[in-house]
Amino acid sequence: MSASGERMPRLLALVPYLLARPGIRIDEAAQDFDVTPRQLRKDLELLWMCGLPGYGPGDLIDLSFEGDTIVVTHDAGMSRPLRLTGGEATALLVALRALAETPGVADGDAVRRAIAKIEDAAGQARPAGVVVGGGVREGARAARTRETVSGALQQGRALRMRYYTASRDQITERTVDPMRLVIVQGVGYLEAWCRRVEGVRLFRLDRVDDLTVLDEPAAPPAHARPTDLSDGVFSARPDQRVAHLVLDPDARWVAEYYPCEELDELDGGRLRIAMRYSDEPWMVRLVLSLGGEAQVESPATLAEAVGRRAADAVARARHLTSISDR
Repeated sequence: MSASGERMPRLLALVPYLLARPGIRIDEAAQDFDVTPRQLRKDLELLWMCGLPGYGPGDLIDLSFEGDTIVVTHDAGMSRPLRLTGGEATALLVALRALAETPGVADGDAVRRAIAKIEDAAGQARPAGVVVGGGVREGARAARTRETVSGALQQGRALRMRYYTASRDQITERTVDPMRLVIVQGVGYLEAWCRRVEGVRLFRLDRVDDLTVLDEPAAPPAHARPTDLSDGVFSARPDQRVAHLVLDPDARWVAEYYPCEELDELDGGRLRIAMRYSDEPWMVRLVLSLGGEAQVESPATLAEAVGRRAADAVARARHLTSISDR
């Protein structure tokens, strides 16, 4: 989704959100909207210029700042919370049902009550087209994978699968002993003991292919322990380097598809990220595949490698053109 497409729903939701939480801290509100405090301040500055026709005193939205807290002093009629669209209600239901089926959920009854309330409200929801982003980012194949994995967990069965590892651009065959299903930042993962590497691994459901439930029981070793996900899915490894990239709006998908940290929202919908990588040739191919919509800020060695590969490609193209013209 473009930066403007993400920002408009946030701006529409901000005023009723702030009215319900007078005096909320900026950093807390930013966390709820999954943006940086700097981005939220930019949103609030824009809201100051919005309001009713006339656009004079008493017509525009007015906000009051005291220290790091925010209070809406004039809402310009934007006091009613937005209703869910049909697509938004569906996305929430998919996420909650996945959570309800996840072993180890602390309060399954609360999740089921939330599902019932949303199903009841969905009849009042406005129809909408396809939802891009938000909710569980799960396609039809990932949904089928989740159902198969959930069944294997309930039956205590091992799984065989083909899995795509994005950071190495590699497809491998694996036999795993499922341990649990988890959802982190709207993405579903299978946590399992991988017999191939003899260790606990997290597998993104949308990268699993050719999944088969085996007749043999799942038997993770006694020393296999669930991963601590309090700081997110991906943790730094000593062999990894960090690339700082600036992504143009059409390349922002990289921040969702690959393990990285979003650092700054930039002008024009661009995004600065920090991305860990182990294999420099793979990272060079990724940057080149984005067709100029990603710029390498650091390290210098990566930027130089990208430049060399691009120059070589241009030289080969010129050579092939000169041959064909003969």
